[in-house]
Amino acid sequence: MSAKARVKEYMTREVATVDADDTVDDVARRIAESDHNGFPVTDGRKVEGFVSARDLLLADENAPIFTVMIEDIVVAHPEMDVIDAARVILRSGIQKLPVVDDAGNLTGIISNTDVVRSQIERATPEKVGELMETLQHIHDVAVREERRRVRLDNLVPTQDRVYADELEGRRYELEHGLAEPLVVIANATGEKELLLLTDGHHRALAADRLGIEEMDAYVIVVEADEPVTLGMENTARNEGLSSIDDVAVVDYARHPLIETTKRLQ
Repeated sequence: MSAKARVKEYMTREVATVDADDTVDDVARRIAESDHNGFPVTDGRKVEGFVSARDLLLADENAPIFTVMIEDIVVAHPEMDVIDAARVILRSGIQKLPVVDDAGNLTGIISNTDVVRSQIERATPEKVGELMETLQHIHDVAVREERRRVRLDNLVPTQDRVYADELEGRRYELEHGLAEPLVVIANATGEKELLLLTDGHHRALAADRLGIEEMDAYVIVVEADEPVTLGMENTARNEGLSSIDDVAVVDYARHPLIETTKRLQ
């Protein structure tokens, strides 16, 4: 858990690039038709420069990209500490760093959004560790952790309500690649594996509303010789929760923090 996060763990590996001989008009159209604000300029896998929307503003539309691109660019290495990459991004005032290997070949790209995501996700293992210790102590079972994709329609919630304002915030995070993984307990009940959602109810509901079917999750697998009924299972059963569709969305005005603020006024 204490190992440093590396650029290779959070960079985007499928990188959109342009050629040095592409025209300003070609690249401007690609920027306008995508969510990119710039591209690495490559020859094969070799990075020759970077061109941003700003570089194109006053350029002749027929000019080749090599005449307007920035050649002296800052890059990152796959093994670089994410925090060091963050410092470079902050101090250089750029939004994305091409990631190159020892041979100078492009292997990915890391953005300021990826850096933020790395810090959000690294907070989750602490929750997982605490939950694993709790399960071992209360139920005297062995547990192990997996990282995998889980289908939202297979999850059993353990929380009966979420708040509309937080739901909107998680939707924004999902749309911008900032959402941390869910935390799920996998408990074998006979031949079936019960997936209990323990952390991430707002994220799961926001994802469902966006049409997302699967999400990344830390899965705590309960290993026991005989089926074990967990307290969270009883909670879900008592609340009538069998799927995320059973979770109620409470209006923002009824959020406990808002009520507390009103009482203090």
